[in-house]
Amino acid sequence: MVFSSIPFLFFFLPLTLLAYHLAPPRLRNGVLLVASLAFYAAGSGRLVLLLVATNVVNFALVRMLDAAAVGSARRRGFTAAALVLDIAVLGYFKYANFLVDQANLARTMFGLDALPWTSVLLPVGISFFTFQRMSYTVDVSRRVRPALADPLDHLLYVALFPQLIAGPIVRYQDIAHQLRGTRRVTLDDVGAGAVRFGHGLAKKVLVADVVAPIADAVFDAPGTPSTAAVWIAALAYTVQIYADFSGYSDMAIGLGRMFGFTFPENFRRPYSALSITDFWRRWHITLSTWFRDYLYIPLGGSQGGSSRVYRNLAVVFLATGLWHGAAWTFVVWGAYHGVLLMLERATGQRPTGEDAASGVWLRRTVVFALVVVGWVLFRARSMGQAVAFVRAMVVPSGLELTPALEAALTPRPALTLVASLVVLVALPRGFVAGLSLTRSPRRPVTAWRLVTAFVLLPYAAIVATATTFSPFLYFRF
Repeated sequence: MVFSSIPFLFFFLPLTLLAYHLAPPRLRNGVLLVASLAFYAAGSGRLVLLLVATNVVNFALVRMLDAAAVGSARRRGFTAAALVLDIAVLGYFKYANFLVDQANLARTMFGLDALPWTSVLLPVGISFFTFQRMSYTVDVSRRVRPALADPLDHLLYVALFPQLIAGPIVRYQDIAHQLRGTRRVTLDDVGAGAVRFGHGLAKKVLVADVVAPIADAVFDAPGTPSTAAVWIAALAYTVQIYADFSGYSDMAIGLGRMFGFTFPENFRRPYSALSITDFWRRWHITLSTWFRDYLYIPLGGSQGGSSRVYRNLAVVFLATGLWHGAAWTFVVWGAYHGVLLMLERATGQRPTGEDAASGVWLRRTVVFALVVVGWVLFRARSMGQAVAFVRAMVVPSGLELTPALEAALTPRPALTLVASLVVLVALPRGFVAGLSLTRSPRRPVTAWRLVTAFVLLPYAAIVATATTFSPFLYFRF
């Protein structure tokens, strides 16, 4: 079940909202938990049992570490056990197939038979809920927050359906008081959440799904197209992945607001960045800050000599690439961004605000182009395709368009692509549409809210009902 599907929009969401707001405050967490498990089971079937079982073990281990003396070997042991469990489960389900494939490739080179292996099914959203559970373990271990006393509240924290599948990654310290306290939800909260949800739904079905065929026409076709074709496809994917993923985040934030939760923002105009450093402070913010606080800083962060800092950056961005998927293209994409960050640090060219003395538009253009090249590595079906496409982007090879691309470039997708690029790149850096829609309900209702509520939301819902199933791109992560 996806947020843009008919079952969710017209059955699951209305029924869950009705049951939640009719229930007494003490039962509302239970209503949300049942709905969340049903939501996950609808898309993942019996794998919901994996989510529940690992949560039970994690809850028990963290309760024991919380009871152990600070600084004791017992506390460190329970912390390590909880983290190792999560990493092991994530590693098995996400990387076992990849590792076996690499082993079989090596065995084939030496004339050996392939290892017998049955492919492991990847649980949807496992990277997201695993990182949330790890943040819970670390936050309790660091005494940032006490452990939850109720295992059902713990399960709700991990399984809460608005952000379960594709984030944003919600840290325990940011949501602990909302889980354990009595949340007060006003009609204004529901209205503001619905508007934010509508904004995200419009991004998904009116932008991401419309430009997707342009990118697919090139990336899913055999051979290496011309320079023009690759750039068009790369720009289409640049728009698609942003509108798809930030659209999901908008919907998750809006849904959370309807149920009394405040989720962190996940995007702040990333394509207006002045540097790659600035880009990572604006793109998938909850992931980049998670790695900063739970990996980069524990490794030593920016303390020590340059070689140590570069080592820490390399570890973080290799982990970032692997987090996204078990493929060499993701590893290379992470390494690519890591190298760019190292170059910025070495040269001192990493502005993150309007502190750039000059050449703001030149900086934005260069950074945007570098990000687009990176998305080619991310989207490519293989390293061979990635290398061929990047070569075509930098070495001119003509303006011919493939028949599939010409067929995809009908007026609506082409105009949507151009308009989206203008909006994403040219608008002022400080303007974030999603934030403007969910400001305090005491502020006057803006024209944009009215347009979103009464034009975009219903139109996007109608379009969603008429289109085929289109899962979010980050479901596989």
